[in-house]
Amino acid sequence: MTAVLRILLRRVALLVPLLLGIVLFVFLVMRFSDVDPASAFFQGANPTPRQLHDFREEHGLLDPLPVRYADFVAGLLHGDLGTSALTRAPVIDQVTTALPLTLQLTFLGLGIAVVLSLVAGVTAAIHRDRLPDQIIRVVSLTGVAAPGFWLALLMIQYLAVDLGWFPTGGYINPADSLTGWLRTMTLPALALSLPVAAQLTRIVRTAVVEELDKDYVRTAIGSGLPPRVVVGRNVLRNALINPLTVLGLRVGYLLGGAVVIETIFSLPGMGKLMIDAVKNGDPAVVQGVVLTTAAGFVVVNLVIDVLYLLVNPRLRDATT
Repeated sequence: MTAVLRILLRRVALLVPLLLGIVLFVFLVMRFSDVDPASAFFQGANPTPRQLHDFREEHGLLDPLPVRYADFVAGLLHGDLGTSALTRAPVIDQVTTALPLTLQLTFLGLGIAVVLSLVAGVTAAIHRDRLPDQIIRVVSLTGVAAPGFWLALLMIQYLAVDLGWFPTGGYINPADSLTGWLRTMTLPALALSLPVAAQLTRIVRTAVVEELDKDYVRTAIGSGLPPRVVVGRNVLRNALINPLTVLGLRVGYLLGGAVVIETIFSLPGMGKLMIDAVKNGDPAVVQGVVLTTAAGFVVVNLVIDVLYLLVNPRLRDATT
């Protein structure tokens, strides 16, 4: 455990320059965009050139770029993501309101993807080259090729409109009704998770097949251990190393895919917040959402790295 802690501290130290680089990239992209914060602030009010100049001067928009970047980083360290040009409210308030829903959608989708991929991947590996394996391969290939937004539209049409099993959109807080929350989140989570589950299924199958062909598996089964015990205790743990690596990368897809899925299902999360900010020309909100999403992706990958070390003792020993 001491080795894991030492490696974790080393990874956290490496994250600092990475996060500063992300902040710099987002800062430069937003500063060189066509959206003018001053014009966005006076949207529809026909401001005079003097009013625009005073606004830019008051908010430091006329300062040199390095000074503005330093002020921006200093604000981030104090939890200040800026002020919305549209609502005049702190961006951090809007982000903290929308973020819980996006996290719910992302981790619900992640859970579905992990469960489906483990069940399907292990089943396909155990029944290698037989009918269950062939069916799972075809389904997983279809899932990899199917985009999430297309799946979302199909689910709305057939499961919500035609059959009426689920609502077509909207959100119910789990504190108000857990059943209502599940009904409103099931279709978005499925649309978000199925492409990831399909890709992970193929990776899990390949990894499990490779482990099943190793000598220790044949020795364990030959010594009288039930195959399900060997698969559950040894094969699956060793086979999870490669899928864990891919899973960390797929979390970024889930966070990014939530933007489209939330818009389709009218979920008031980070994705809808950013889409509305882009449409209304609110650069501070766009900037805050992008930074929060990027930071979340970095943190989740750090957690995946730790899990990778816990699952793979050989890598842990090699890095100490």
